[in-house]
Amino acid sequence: MEGRETMILIRNIQSADAEAYWNLRLEALQMNPEAFGTSYEEAARVPLSDVVKQIQNKRDHYILGAFTKDHQLAGMTGFRREQKIKTQHKGTIWGVYVPSTYRGQGIAKKLLLEVISQGRKLEGLKQINLSVVTTNQAAVKLYRKLGFETYGIEKNALEYHGQEYNEELMAYFY
Repeated sequence: MEGRETMILIRNIQSADAEAYWNLRLEALQMNPEAFGTSYEEAARVPLSDVVKQIQNKRDHYILGAFTKDHQLAGMTGFRREQKIKTQHKGTIWGVYVPSTYRGQGIAKKLLLEVISQGRKLEGLKQINLSVVTTNQAAVKLYRKLGFETYGIEKNALEYHGQEYNEELMAYFY
């Protein structure tokens, strides 16, 4: 349903956005616990003051937010570049989430395209990796459409309440 696109501003999450960001992150962990390596139970114990300290706005380590014209946070994703000499040619996308009320409007696509675009500007960055639970076929389809390629499956990558989840490992190559 990409025809229903909404006016969205993609920008870095700032300290002033910390509460909205953290509430959305907690919602993501609660609504889709199988999709994230962090559990809601673990994250809910983190004080907001710590979240503010974790927000970074570096060229190679940031959290993007998708904001509606009335300043509602309608989606998010994070990016982190590897820092070691032998792995700094790679980055990782993490924490992609769009609440159900905003799905089908192209928001995740806009967030991911922005990460890819910013990655082009990082000298020496050659690939962006991500992992996605194999049962999330909508996300897998979107990633493939944007040019991500599967390079493996990690069996039992996550386990939550006795349920095992495999993850598809994907990479975008510049």
